[in-house]
Amino acid sequence: MNITASDVNKLRQMTGAGMMDCKKALQECEGDFEAAVDNLRKKGQKVASKRADRDASEGVVLARANEAKTYAAAIMVNCETDFVAKNDEFSGMVSKLMDIVMANQPKTIEEAKALAFDGNETFDDFLTNMIGKTGEKMTFAHFKVIEAPIVSAYIHQGNRLATIVGFNTKDAANIETLGHEIAMQIAAMAPVAIDRDDVDPTIVERELEIGRDQARTEGKPENMIEKIAEGKLNRFYKESTLLNQDFIRDTKKTVGQYLTEVSKDLKVTAFNRLMLGE
Repeated sequence: MNITASDVNKLRQMTGAGMMDCKKALQECEGDFEAAVDNLRKKGQKVASKRADRDASEGVVLARANEAKTYAAAIMVNCETDFVAKNDEFSGMVSKLMDIVMANQPKTIEEAKALAFDGNETFDDFLTNMIGKTGEKMTFAHFKVIEAPIVSAYIHQGNRLATIVGFNTKDAANIETLGHEIAMQIAAMAPVAIDRDDVDPTIVERELEIGRDQARTEGKPENMIEKIAEGKLNRFYKESTLLNQDFIRDTKKTVGQYLTEVSKDLKVTAFNRLMLGE
């Protein structure tokens, strides 16, 4: 039976599946559209649905900045097993996705999923077809973007951890080297915010409550509880906010002090950190 391009496009519009998969389904079902839809579901969408409860904690994490160093993206695509994560086809798919992200500079994960990936096929379509092909759950789990006067990106060995960071000026001395160092700091020390005032108030209250409970468990006087909790919170700020952390390249100074030494006007505008399993 002759399957026309119009038939293939019609099935694609009905299902959102890839062009080649639509053509193959129509050929196998002798042009029966309803049967072809069922065929695609069995090979793609149905597999994805059946495996939705499976843990997809392996995968690939990438980060990259555009050539102008004004846009950086970090992406995480998950799968179930380390075997698939290290497969050239899977890692190549994620690398190609990053190429397309850099070319189009989407702002949200929804925009990234909708990018043309393989001809008329979106990345979401392609991933669904990969699920049907491998029988393994895969998800485009995270997508982070920073736009700033200058950005930096870092990928830790093994593609399991990546960071991006933005700064308010590109005019500071050796800014690209500095950006790389700060991106590595974020990878190694996992800060939760740039500075003390940027920490989510719910996190602050939780840390205070933990401090209070610890002090009471240790039998401290009730009139000292709040002071002890505040002290523990300050320790949390020191360990968990970027500018107050010890700089990993020189622990005699904080990250904030290091930036000020380079330029008193230099500021971190934003950062993101993606790690498999977190």
